[in-house]
Amino acid sequence: MTSGTWNAEDYASNSSAQLQWAHELIAKLRLQGNESILDIGCGDGKISARLAQAVGDGKVVGIDQSGNMIALASKRFPPTTHPNLSFLRMNAANIDLAQSFDIAFSNATLHWINDHPAVLKGLRACLRAQGRVLFQMGGRGNAAGILDAMQTVMNAPRWRQYFQGFTQPYHFYGPEDYATWLPEAGFCPVRAELIPKDMQHQGTDGLLGWLRTTWFPYTDRLPTALRDPFLTEALDTYIDNHPVDAQGNTHVRMVRLEVEAQAI
Repeated sequence: MTSGTWNAEDYASNSSAQLQWAHELIAKLRLQGNESILDIGCGDGKISARLAQAVGDGKVVGIDQSGNMIALASKRFPPTTHPNLSFLRMNAANIDLAQSFDIAFSNATLHWINDHPAVLKGLRACLRAQGRVLFQMGGRGNAAGILDAMQTVMNAPRWRQYFQGFTQPYHFYGPEDYATWLPEAGFCPVRAELIPKDMQHQGTDGLLGWLRTTWFPYTDRLPTALRDPFLTEALDTYIDNHPVDAQGNTHVRMVRLEVEAQAI
């Protein structure tokens, strides 16, 4: 994940959608139980632990750039209870591992990284021939409503001064990008597609928790005392255009880029 200010505990409490989508993605691996898996962007370790449980005769290594995330994952899933699971702090754009793997897996991570060809190059060096890749990340058009709300608030007189020179921290690519990048890095493309998703949260508090934990590149620009007011204003702007439903849930239209490939 990106090198910003991840609050690992807060993320663990506000990432239910990412967890659900990861479980759906794991099912597509059709694991036999003896595979070695590299989990790129392991975060708090929940998904890595689920993978390790599914490959009792294999192994899982989770990597993440955030030291806070790696510390939490290592604490929650230690070798004493998860002997086939380990965690390393590592930037996905600079993968350098002596171990080799059968599968490279990543969920809700790679949209934080600009240089995907660098990810694929490093990955190819540690993936066995015929090894599999399965990624899901934010794709082109992802969270457009939230991005619009953020931009509206950023442009307001109260906030404009804090966002001079601000650049978009997320990189939402499309299938055509991976159609080029995969063969160049030594992979045979199997599938690359954009998949719409409806992210739901319980009420505005749930949505605010997600904004607080994953949109910190915006709030990191602000003095601490102004971060909550900024997010509340962004939330109100979003809800004005995307009201809470009859059950009290909020909805965010997400678009995921799902990529499947095989090492040549």
